[in-house]
Amino acid sequence: MDARIVVLCLAACCAPAAALQPLSDAALAAVRGGDGVSFDLAGFAMSGDARVSYTAAPGRSLYVEKLSASRSDSSDAFGDPYRLDVVAGGVGLADYFQLAFPRNAKAEQRWQFAYDWGVAADGAARDGGSVVVKDAVWSGGGLQFSTPRQNDGIAFGLALNLSVAELVLRPRGRADASEQMTLRGIRLGGVDADGNFNNTAWALADVATQPAVINALVDDSGPRLHVGIGWPDARLGSGAAPAGGLLIENISFVSAGQPTVDLGSSRIGSMQIQYLDVKFKR
Repeated sequence: MDARIVVLCLAACCAPAAALQPLSDAALAAVRGGDGVSFDLAGFAMSGDARVSYTAAPGRSLYVEKLSASRSDSSDAFGDPYRLDVVAGGVGLADYFQLAFPRNAKAEQRWQFAYDWGVAADGAARDGGSVVVKDAVWSGGGLQFSTPRQNDGIAFGLALNLSVAELVLRPRGRADASEQMTLRGIRLGGVDADGNFNNTAWALADVATQPAVINALVDDSGPRLHVGIGWPDARLGSGAAPAGGLLIENISFVSAGQPTVDLGSSRIGSMQIQYLDVKFKR
């Protein structure tokens, strides 16, 4: 190699880097990253004896315990993941976390759940039995989390496109099917103007256009757990609440030694949540 070429190459490699330049506050505020992570839950299964209780007042509580959950996997492992992103909020709004569910177009990712529940009040404890969910399928939709515009707590959004093969209530425990109420063929999702499912997620709440909130409110009777969904915000959206539909293909009751009671099907073609304000009394 010609010596002159070597010298030129060395000079190019050793050229000093450009000096760092300070950024103004306006320039720093304009920086937007691409923070996020994708993950799958291949082979997921869990079970245990943990109990979660909500105490409304001393000696009065509702509990859920012994949760079990498992998921069947997609044929394309890690090809349709969950996505957790940090998303820029609208003008004057805080950024928010967004958890997008898998699209699950082939409905291969199916969830199985079971848990026990009960209540305790006035010195008496009652076992309410078990809830069993079979083949729950989420297809798109997701969750959003942010800070509320007013007060403390958590602001959130929720969009669902969900189908469930069976939701079973068993008062004698999850393994005893001699007494049960069964809801089969449950479908919840977005609908068009005619009330027909259109394979979209129904946005029950959105952190920008119709935020929901969970927080504690204090009045003369003390602190209360509060769950609410605000009115649709016409400044940031259309001003109309999204429409969703609910279908239950069959509702039935089974009791030992008695004929099965079949109530048939039930459907709500189109529904909207305009406003929700729930306070749990102590």
